[in-house]
Amino acid sequence: MMRYSIRVPGRGPALMATAVALATVAACSSGSPSGAPSPSVPPGSGGTSTSAAPTGAPPSPTPTRTYPLSTAPRTVPAVRDHEAARGPGWKPAPTAGIVVAPGSEGLADEARLLAGELKIVYRGAVAARAGDVELALGGKGAPESYTLITRDDRVRITGPDQAGVFYGTRTLKQSVKGSGAMPEGTVTDAPAKPQRGLNLDIARKFFTAEWIEARLREMADLKLNQFGLHFSDDQGFRIASDTHPEIVSAQHLTKAEVRRILALAESLHITVVPEIDSPGHLGAVLRAYPDLRLLNVQGVPRQGAIDISKPASARLVDELLREYADLFPGGWFHVGADEYQALTVRSPEASYPQLAAAARQKYGPQARVQDLAEGWLNDRAAVVRDTGKVAKAWNDGFFRGGVVHADQGIEVEYWTGKEIGARPPAEYLAEGRKVMNLNDEYLYYVLGQPNDFTYPTGRRIYEQWTPLVLRGTTPVPARYDPQILGARFAVWCDLSRSQTQAQVADGIRLPLTALAQKVWDERKPALTWDQFRALAAKVR
Repeated sequence: MMRYSIRVPGRGPALMATAVALATVAACSSGSPSGAPSPSVPPGSGGTSTSAAPTGAPPSPTPTRTYPLSTAPRTVPAVRDHEAARGPGWKPAPTAGIVVAPGSEGLADEARLLAGELKIVYRGAVAARAGDVELALGGKGAPESYTLITRDDRVRITGPDQAGVFYGTRTLKQSVKGSGAMPEGTVTDAPAKPQRGLNLDIARKFFTAEWIEARLREMADLKLNQFGLHFSDDQGFRIASDTHPEIVSAQHLTKAEVRRILALAESLHITVVPEIDSPGHLGAVLRAYPDLRLLNVQGVPRQGAIDISKPASARLVDELLREYADLFPGGWFHVGADEYQALTVRSPEASYPQLAAAARQKYGPQARVQDLAEGWLNDRAAVVRDTGKVAKAWNDGFFRGGVVHADQGIEVEYWTGKEIGARPPAEYLAEGRKVMNLNDEYLYYVLGQPNDFTYPTGRRIYEQWTPLVLRGTTPVPARYDPQILGARFAVWCDLSRSQTQAQVADGIRLPLTALAQKVWDERKPALTWDQFRALAAKVR
């Protein structure tokens, strides 16, 4: 608070003290807007003026409002860095608008979305003025990073790519929703992990296109960027097919619905990763092709398993991979490879002599059934690679030893250490492989909670889990952190009628929110769980 003396000629000490007090009150009055002078009393109004300084004396300074240093915007996930500043921040006003900088016209969709959310106008590629939010491409930085500057009653969001600028708009949206304003200062932000998202099993339980679209919008506000879609399993094949319509379940997504989902995902900077699991989990496909079922030495078929010794099996699966690789434009395709039933018996070679013979014929006299399965994985990954995509596969499709080794370019999706022969995650990392975290201890939401699964909680993820915790509760050494691509929270519908679509949406909300925080910034969060949960309810 500024203090200055006021000389009032011919007055005693008491009156002088009163004048000083009145001046002090006027200087500190919160009724004057920032930068405006305190109101003076007009001549002849009958009021008493406190500005009776003698002629020629320096004028008294005009008091101005001062602001405390700003604090970081309160968002989920939290921003990684905020440089505080003094100022009023930014609030949406009737005269405010969203604009894009020259050369950044590609951000028009992001600008229109933000304008609708903040209920202000989108004015296009025009110069920003006071009260505006400007979006701009440019500058150096990591992919998906952004800088958000709030100063002089305007906001400017810049990033090296459209995704980064979009995430800056999510920060602004949440801050305004939670507090009504964006604090003064500079936010510098970027994700810790490049792959962050949700995995959904629509094969066992059908989910509508509208339900999926609602989840994509939730994901976008949490800065999540990958949506895994498991649409083929023993219980159903849930997307229409042009090459093999005979395998499609009665309840399924049309290709028009899928394209609508994909268009929304692209606008929200989310990549949809399709999955056709093989050589297991193909029961729905094999109902139309019973001659391709895997039979053991007694002639008994194994649930969902295809006979990988038959060339027709590969032709069928590859036709499906190519069809859906053309439908899904993203950079990945998940080829499954988990839980092949031929490898869950004591002696695969004795139980499945046709597989053993095919392995020796293709890979030499030392080859075993696991080598034939590993070769199957590599062949399917090659089909995916030829379409311009990277293959993903579950960790229990990568085997120790043997004469055939999984291609180094396949991304490992680590989900469990419970399967027969399952390898600890450090083995994959020591081989130099890139690994995605879907730890079934924390990140598996299995409907009906069979096989000792329990519904995961947001609190447990928030307080105990990090991307380094790939299996169980023990993290891998920190030196492997650069090889861990990120994480997805997974919904599996083993007992499909256990929950409705609405119950699933409600049940995964907080766990997915907690995961979003930990893949954006893996450090220990500043907020307690209760504080974080309250904040999430306020800003989302």
